[in-house]
Amino acid sequence: MFLPSIAWIPFLAAQAPQEVYAPRADLEAGRYLAALRKAEQRLALAPADPLALAAKSEALSSLMRFPEASALAQRALELDPGLAEAYLARGLARAGSAVQQRNFGSLRSISGAMDDLRTATERNPLLQTAWLTLGVAYQQLPGLLGGSTRRALACAEALARLHPARGAALRGTILALDGRWKEADAAFQEALSLKPDDAQVVAAYLEALADRGARRALGEALQKERLAAGARRLLPKVQGSGRGLEAVCGALLEAGQPGEAWTCAEGALKSADAPSLLRLFLGKLAARSGLRRPEGLAYLDQVLKEPLEGGSGGYPAAHWRRGQILRDLGRPAEARLAAQAALALDAKHPGARRLLEELDR
Repeated sequence: MFLPSIAWIPFLAAQAPQEVYAPRADLEAGRYLAALRKAEQRLALAPADPLALAAKSEALSSLMRFPEASALAQRALELDPGLAEAYLARGLARAGSAVQQRNFGSLRSISGAMDDLRTATERNPLLQTAWLTLGVAYQQLPGLLGGSTRRALACAEALARLHPARGAALRGTILALDGRWKEADAAFQEALSLKPDDAQVVAAYLEALADRGARRALGEALQKERLAAGARRLLPKVQGSGRGLEAVCGALLEAGQPGEAWTCAEGALKSADAPSLLRLFLGKLAARSGLRRPEGLAYLDQVLKEPLEGGSGGYPAAHWRRGQILRDLGRPAEARLAAQAALALDAKHPGARRLLEELDR
């Protein structure tokens, strides 16, 4: 049997296939903690890798760590001024920071975010997140920032060429925001017929169905009926997906079925790919409905001790919901500390501010 000598080992190692660093799959699927971990591993080996810096930035934005995300995206652009992913990362960080500021002084940041997102789509038309974010922004922003339903729908068409189901879901979201529920519903049904197991599609549909526009179009009773029916129908399609299960259980809660929502979320904790999202949801459910408050509080305590998957309300929401439960359990001093902890992370968190005002009366 032939064994290579030690002198051959460096040569053989150099010839071994190297794994290509490609963070977009995790980011597009909402696996932000995985994307963050892999980006940090990459940066440990190559600290000046602009793609890894951009990926880490995008993951941090999902965790609402916008100043860090912005600095990393800027560094990526300094290293590679043409990198589309870096423009996307900076746009997301700017937009998130502007939303968190919650005042008209943030218009400059929003304008800069829009410029970055447009540049990202121009430099790399394959970036799904860029089209999705830009489409929603165009629909929600006033005309002075370039927003319009026409431009938003053009983004949905561009996304549909990459991912037909998500493009249809984005079209549904835009039409729902425009007050055109019947057309929106048709777009969502098209999306679900194409990809009923896509958590992003499921979440977009159920969130729109739970919104005020659908309530105005359907009436409250029919809206709740459809929410419950849609959640039950889609539940088998998203088993194992923390993000999809969060959407389904949230729809059950909005439909006035908190007990069913609790059973659904708690039963999936051991099998879901992002159980932290479900623990945060269980805390929210306990805070909103009054159901099983001690258990909800315990789940929130666990959320605050472990990494929380991005794309949720983040740690500020966990502290706020914890404060609500503590208030309702007759523990106002602890509730005040929880509200203050939320505000330390997000100084303008509306729920935490209201809670603190109520406790100080």
